[in-house]
Amino acid sequence: MAAYILKRLISAIPVLFGITLIVFLIMAMIPGDPATAILGAYATPENVAKINKDLGLDAPLFQRYFIWLGNMLTGDFGRSFSLNRPVLDEILDRFSATLILAGTSFVLCAIFGILAGVISAARQYSWADKAITFTVLIGISIPSFFLGMVMILVFAVRLRWFPVSGMYAIYGGGDLPDLLNHLVMPALALAAVATGVVARMSRSAMLEVLRQDYIRTARAKGVHERKVILGHALKSAMVTIIPVLGIQAGFVLSGAVYIEMVFQWPGIGRMLVDAILKRDILLVQGGVVFVAACYVLFNIIVDVAQSLLDPRIKS
Repeated sequence: MAAYILKRLISAIPVLFGITLIVFLIMAMIPGDPATAILGAYATPENVAKINKDLGLDAPLFQRYFIWLGNMLTGDFGRSFSLNRPVLDEILDRFSATLILAGTSFVLCAIFGILAGVISAARQYSWADKAITFTVLIGISIPSFFLGMVMILVFAVRLRWFPVSGMYAIYGGGDLPDLLNHLVMPALALAAVATGVVARMSRSAMLEVLRQDYIRTARAKGVHERKVILGHALKSAMVTIIPVLGIQAGFVLSGAVYIEMVFQWPGIGRMLVDAILKRDILLVQGGVVFVAACYVLFNIIVDVAQSLLDPRIKS
């Protein structure tokens, strides 16, 4: 197992290297001059040239990339000019909020998606199966940001059950109940599409397993149906379901950008949008690379979990 984990970690290095290169080149090709954005009304040619020299933007492109990459490998992500603080400090401060939102959404999509898929497969062609299939189809078809806006109009503006935006109340609050009250709508909106995908794949995987001979044998021996479904079929189906969960983890992490803007959630997604609008290159590059690294790490964890269920994967 240790050799397999080491192999997966080594294979992630070129992936991360490619991500840093793509992000750097995209930011370099975006129209506009960071020095002009920094100086604003004081953007004279002399001042722009001075800022470019101070920031190293007058160096050749490949040289700038390797300087940035080398600094980042030592933990120096640079300094945000718009916030006047280290990029890594800002990312870490924001990451906790994104982790709460994306983590809650992932847990919801995993629990309810697998549960819906198991029930739908165990009662194929029943009213429960049809209802779940219809609900899943709606959930997959509605974009998360649109669902979030609808939820704000219905549950926040009209019914006043939940706050419109933010992570905590502006005045007072700040405790766990206040956080949960603000978390309900964005977490559900973000989890809706992922839950539908997990439910569909779980149903498909369960139906395939339930048709196997050993399942029919277990039923013929009089094994309780609940044990057949949960103890035998679901365990085998998880080999197929786990990779889907890994993909949906990336979806909720990237989808958090839209949801954080809709609900004004103070996470990395909102930070990246603000940084792009302000042309804060180092903050954008650092944020994207950090999120990509988290996604790669989570996929390694998923691969390890899958290998524990199916030892053939290690070979």
